Amino acid sequence: MREAIAAAPVGDDQYGEDPTVNLLQERVAALLGKEAALLVPVGTMANQLPLQLYCRPGDHVIVGAESHAVWHEAGAAAANAGVQFTELPGDGRFAADDFLAALHPRDHPLYPPTTLVEVEDTQNRKGGLVWDVDVLEAIGAAAREHGVPAYLDGARLLNAAVARGDDPATLAAPFELVSIALSKGLGCPVGSLVAGTRADIDALVRYRRMLGGAMRQAGIIAAAGVYALEHHVERLAEDHVNARLIGGALFRVPGVRIELDGLETNIVVFHLEESAPDAATVMARAAAEDVRVMAFGPRTIRAVTHLDVSRADCELAAEVLAAAATEA
Repeated sequence: MREAIAAAPVGDDQYGEDPTVNLLQERVAALLGKEAALLVPVGTMANQLPLQLYCRPGDHVIVGAESHAVWHEAGAAAANAGVQFTELPGDGRFAADDFLAALHPRDHPLYPPTTLVEVEDTQNRKGGLVWDVDVLEAIGAAAREHGVPAYLDGARLLNAAVARGDDPATLAAPFELVSIALSKGLGCPVGSLVAGTRADIDALVRYRRMLGGAMRQAGIIAAAGVYALEHHVERLAEDHVNARLIGGALFRVPGVRIELDGLETNIVVFHLEESAPDAATVMARAAAEDVRVMAFGPRTIRAVTHLDVSRADCELAAEVLAAAATEA
């Protein structure tokens, strides 16, 4: 990948003149079955763009429980777009009926209008959960019926596609806009893309600049993405197997609660009961053995597998985390 970065032909992407950026955008648009795509520096910016395009300050946006847009973007949606969220209850996934029950009409004298519905696939904070295709299609159909654009936060969409054997374009089809991240499981140093109709992507070029995302010789970033799409997609399945290994080891530890049935991808979220050490203790014990994990709460921890950790690394991490979660 670094060789591809060094050899990348570049131009000025602010004028659409970087050939490597253009190539990446064309490939991602084709992968997701959309007319066009736009490269942005980070996933949070990708998630801000639909809010800029479809919403106005004060509008209402429907998302799943513990959505990345609400929990992991430092309040960007409120600061940049001035929208308010409704998080639907559950495991981060929801049904079309849930969306309809939360929907606000555009002409109501009191309620803020619902101008966007967002789906996060895979769902990060709930453990990389994957959505069923028929549920995505039903949400998209319900949104279209009520004139509400739908956005798919697909930072890890290719993980979902690999886990279920689904076509990424099929997963993206119900949505006006869809994003994928290059810097997650695909292993790139930076970058995300948003894909949709040509008209919407043309409009997002302006909003990308407003958010500070316009770039010059961005081909050095895009080259990593082109390489990753060619070499790192099918191997995502290895990360899923490694995550399952870690989850299985933790499942056997008294005082640890983990939903193995939902562990399909590369995110392991586990909860520590009162009888177990707390998250800070487990993190410190694991860090002492060179295993890094993240606390999602006082008694909730996330571990993520990726292409920079081998099977042997994950076997060791499983042992370390299991020992760290065992009360001394």
